[in-house]
Amino acid sequence: MEKLSREFLVRLKLGSQPAYAVAQAADVHPATLSKLISGAERLRPDDPRIVAVGKVLGLTADECFEPGGEK
Repeated sequence: MEKLSREFLVRLKLGSQPAYAVAQAADVHPATLSKLISGAERLRPDDPRIVAVGKVLGLTADECFEPGGEK
């Protein structure tokens, strides 16, 4: 199962923009991002929604997920 990387979560929580603004900039609904982070919605391998948010945070696709997850 895919897991979000610690770096992704740290940048999202401690960044200069609130999470909802980052989600909107990535064209992801803020509620969807919240569900993905909390585990209420299952992450797909290389989930494009997370990758889009990661790009806004300055991360590559590989940096968004924990190593060793599904590929």
